[in-house]
Amino acid sequence: MAIELIVRAENNRERLAIVGPEGPATYANLLTASAHTAGRLLGDVCDLDGNRVAYLVGPGTDHVATLWGIWRAGGVAVPLAVSHPARELAMIIDDAEPICLIADAAHEAQLLDIAADRDLPLHKIKDLVRPVVSTLPEVEEQRAALMVYTSGTTGRPKGVVTTHAQVAAQVGSVSGAWGWRADDRILHVLPLHHVHGLHVALGSALIAGACCEFLVPFDAAAVWDRFASGEISVFMAVPTVYRRLVWAWEANGTHQEEWSRGARTLRLMVSGSAALPVDLLERWEAITGQRLLERYGMTEIGMALSNPLDGERRAGSVGQPLPGVELCVVDADGAECDPGTSGEIVVRGPQVFAEYWHREEETATVFRDGWFLTGDEAVLDDGYYRIVGRRSVDIIKTGGYKVSALEIEEVLRGHPKVSDIAVVGVDDADWGERVCAAVEVAAGGTVRQQPGSVDEAGLAEQLRTWARAQLAPYKVPKQVRVVDELPRNAMGKVMKPTLRALFHDGE
Repeated sequence: MAIELIVRAENNRERLAIVGPEGPATYANLLTASAHTAGRLLGDVCDLDGNRVAYLVGPGTDHVATLWGIWRAGGVAVPLAVSHPARELAMIIDDAEPICLIADAAHEAQLLDIAADRDLPLHKIKDLVRPVVSTLPEVEEQRAALMVYTSGTTGRPKGVVTTHAQVAAQVGSVSGAWGWRADDRILHVLPLHHVHGLHVALGSALIAGACCEFLVPFDAAAVWDRFASGEISVFMAVPTVYRRLVWAWEANGTHQEEWSRGARTLRLMVSGSAALPVDLLERWEAITGQRLLERYGMTEIGMALSNPLDGERRAGSVGQPLPGVELCVVDADGAECDPGTSGEIVVRGPQVFAEYWHREEETATVFRDGWFLTGDEAVLDDGYYRIVGRRSVDIIKTGGYKVSALEIEEVLRGHPKVSDIAVVGVDDADWGERVCAAVEVAAGGTVRQQPGSVDEAGLAEQLRTWARAQLAPYKVPKQVRVVDELPRNAMGKVMKPTLRALFHDGE
C-alpha cells in the first residue's frame, strides 16, 4: 500500500486521531472504518481503478474514514461542500462523472434528487461502515487520489486532480516545515472541500500522528474557550475568522484575560487563503502574543510559500519557498525578474497537480517548460515574497475562497429583471475582497431610479435571494448597485477596474 497517510496511520494505531461529532477515534478506528468503507464500495470488484466517488459528509471521523475508504478501494475521492446548494452540487457531480455518491445522515437529503435523476447509487455512511470481508487492492503512489474543485476564469468549476504522491508531497511539506509533532492537537474550523481544510489543517496533522479536533459549527466564543483549556497547540484559519475572533474578544469583558492567556500557550497559529491585513496581524498579536504565520498556496499546488516557523514573520509577506518547492517570479517572456520587480509566480515540484479533469487544453495553457503558471503576481523583497495581486479581474478572493465573477454573473443574468450585470471584487478589511454586482435593469423592469434608492435596495435583496438558491453563500453579492449602463471599452468589454469605484462609497 503506497498511500502515505495510511502507512503513517499504521504506525500510530493507538494514538488519538480525531475528536468530532461522532466522538473520539484512534488511528486504529480510522483504519478499521475506512477498510469497511473500501470493502463495501468494492462489492464484487477487486479495484475501483480510478473511478470517481463523490461524497457529502460533515467534518469528523466519518469524513476521514470515507476519504480513506475511497482511496483504499482504488477510487478518486471528490469531496463536496456541505454549504453548497443543489445547483452547485449537481454541477460538480455532472462534471466528475462519479460511479456513486456517499452522504451522511445530516446531508443525505441534499443528494436524493440528484442521485435519482442521474440513476446514481447513493450510499449511506451507516451502511458503509458495516464489516465486510474483502481484499483491498494495492494502490500505487502515481495513481489519481483526489479531485478538488476550484472556480476558474471560464466561470465553470474545474476539477483539480492530484495523485497520492502529490497529496503526500503537499501534506508532508507543511507538516515538516511547521514542526508538526505527534503530541500536537489542532482545533479545526475550516471546510473540507478546500485544500486549506483538507490538506493544510487535517492532512498535515494526521501524517504526523497528531490529533485533529473539529469544532462544528464554528462559534467564536467556543474557539476562545478551547484556547483557554490549554489542550490546543495548533490553529489555522482565514483572516475573516481571525477578525471575528477579535470582535468576540472585544465584546466579552468577562473572559478576555482567560482567553488571551490560553491563546498564548498555542505552539502555532497560521493564517492563509487570503491576504492578512497588517492591522489584523498586529491586533491579534497584541491580544494573544501570537505572531500569525502567513503563507501562500492554491488548490493546484498545495502550499508553496511560508513565513518561517522560527525566525522573522514579516507583515505583508508570505515568506519563502517551502521544502521541495521550486518557485520564482517571471516577466511576460518567462524570464526571471530581478528582486524588487513584480512578475507572475511560477512553481514546479512534486506537489504540483496532475491535470484539470477533462480539460486538456486548459491544463496545457497553465504549464510552460514544466512550470505551473499561477496567475498571481508577487515581488521578491529582501529575501521574502510579497503578493501583489491576481492577473485576472474575474477571480475574487473572499473569506478565504477563490471564486469566479463570471460564474456569479451567469447565475444572476437569469433573473428576469436583469438585462446585464458585472461582478467585481472590492477591497474589504473583513473579507479580503467583498463580492459586488452592478446591474443594468431589463426593459420593463421596475427599477430605474438613482443608485441608493429604496427600489434599488429591494432589487438587491431579490438578487441575493435568487443567488442564495443557486450559489454557495460566499459567492452571493454583498453589495448591488443599479447603473444605466455598465462602463465598456471600444470593444464592448466591461471595464471592471473602473467599475470598482462605484463600490468605494460604503455599504
